[in-house]
Amino acid sequence: MPAPTTNKDTLQRNRLLTRSGFFLLFLLAPVLNIFRYDLTETHFILFGFPLSFNLDLDWVSHSAPAEVAGQILVWFVLPITVLVPLVLWVAWKWGRIYCGWLCPHFSVVETINHLMTRITGRPTLWEALKKGRRGKFIHWTGLTLVCGLIGFSWALALLSYLLPPIPLYTDLITGNLAFYPSVFLAVASTVFTLDFLFARHLFCKYGCAFGVVQSIAWMTNGRGRLVTFDTARAAACRDCTRACDEACPMRLPTRSHKRAKFTCTQCLQCVSACREVQKDNPEGSLLQWEPGQPNRQTVLIPVHQLDTAPRKGRT
Repeated sequence: MPAPTTNKDTLQRNRLLTRSGFFLLFLLAPVLNIFRYDLTETHFILFGFPLSFNLDLDWVSHSAPAEVAGQILVWFVLPITVLVPLVLWVAWKWGRIYCGWLCPHFSVVETINHLMTRITGRPTLWEALKKGRRGKFIHWTGLTLVCGLIGFSWALALLSYLLPPIPLYTDLITGNLAFYPSVFLAVASTVFTLDFLFARHLFCKYGCAFGVVQSIAWMTNGRGRLVTFDTARAAACRDCTRACDEACPMRLPTRSHKRAKFTCTQCLQCVSACREVQKDNPEGSLLQWEPGQPNRQTVLIPVHQLDTAPRKGRT
């Protein structure tokens, strides 16, 4: 049964809600004391409470080694042994769904891709520009300023995870920011700006360790959810201008096999694009997000089966 055309809007609207909510959480978590590490007090803060794993120095010096080891086990080792398998299980089942549906960096990738496409017709600087779409100087200036503003906001947000946010913002506004925080803001803002302008999706592909770990976990599950292509109806793509590939922020071959889409973020923009192109087709979209079928394309390194049939001798 073909997917209803309203699914496209619902799908991307849901992504917009989850990404926007998580982005706000990323920016406001330190301010609201939801989570941060206070360098001035040398401990974590979680939901407004100091989190020092209950390892006060005075208590440690007067406690037996077994008691200290127990505290480390309960407050540090045990949470990790629960959290890490949970994250790996989610990635094993759904792939890099965190990247496509929550990650603040990927939200920036999509935003700047959209702006650059409006200027040049292409979402990255590393693809050939469309004829007559090189963009005006004022457009490139505006894009650079946007990247710089986002880069600065990221640097400030990260610094607020390390220093008390309100005093940090007050010192910044009044011009009393100390030397080392100023250096951090300058360096981090420059790095983020260059990343967003030149290498944002390349970082997601090759530089993000968390993303790579999710991809590896996903590749071990032959039945993990992925974008599949209905090859039996491939002729319906004849009049399409590769809308699915053009929609992919990671610049992946969306109709190819799973191994070729190792870094897929499950953003499903390719599915939405195909639904839009095929909206008048009673059979619906050619791309679907569904459980995969285990085969040799699931593994990272293809294993060629050996031909065990006897060979004929030379005549």
